[in-house]
Amino acid sequence: MSAALSSPPHRAVVEHLVRQSVYARLGKPLPKPAAAPNPLVVNISARHCHLTQEAVDALFGKGHQLQVHKWLYQEGQFAAKETVTLVGPRSRVISNLRILGPCRNLNQVELAYTDGIALGYDLPLRASGNIKGTIGGMLMGPAGFFEMPDGIIRALRHVHMHPTDADYYGVKVGDKMRLKIGGPCAISLDEMLVRVDPLFKLEVHIDTDEGNACNLQPDTPCELVK
Repeated sequence: MSAALSSPPHRAVVEHLVRQSVYARLGKPLPKPAAAPNPLVVNISARHCHLTQEAVDALFGKGHQLQVHKWLYQEGQFAAKETVTLVGPRSRVISNLRILGPCRNLNQVELAYTDGIALGYDLPLRASGNIKGTIGGMLMGPAGFFEMPDGIIRALRHVHMHPTDADYYGVKVGDKMRLKIGGPCAISLDEMLVRVDPLFKLEVHIDTDEGNACNLQPDTPCELVK
C-alpha cells in the first residue's frame, strides 16, 4: 500500500539485521519471545493511488493540500477526501480512485487484477515503489489532468513489521512469508513480502481479489508463518 522511499534504513532496522548476522555466524537461532509482541492485523487494501504534490497541484489546483477522510492503521497515513478518475486504454475509466496521503516522492496507482481487466491493462506485479518499466495512464481531477508515464501496478501482498515483530518471526527485510486464513473459505497466501521499519505496526495488506476469495471478515482467524 506504501511507496518505498530512498532514505537510508533506520538504526533499529540496521541493528535487527546485525543481530541476524551475528546469530547466523554463531550457528544459533535468533532468540524468540515466548509470545508475539503485537497482535496481527490483516486488512484489504482497495484500489488507491499515491501522488506527488506536483500531481495534486495539476489535478486539484496549485497549492492544494490533501484533506483527511480517514486515518489508516499505519501511523501518519490517511485516506484522503480527494479522489480522481483513472483513464485507461480505449477511454475505459475507474472513477472515485482514492488518494492516500500524505504526498509521496513518486506517483503510483495500485489496482487488483480484476481492475486491470476492466481497464484493459496487463498489470505488472511489483513491490510498492518499484515502478521502473511499468505501464502508465491518465488521471483526471476537478482542476485538470495529470499523465503518468509509469506507476500503475498490482502491489505484491506484503506485511508491515516493527523490528521486534521481525525478531519474533525470525525474518528480515525482503523475506517472504505465508499467511494462513481460516474460516469457511480458508486459503493460504504465499510470497508475502516482509517490510520492516521502526515506524511500522504489524499489518498485512492483501488486495480486494484476495480478500474476496477468502471472504475476509474482522473475526476471520489468520496466522502468519515463516
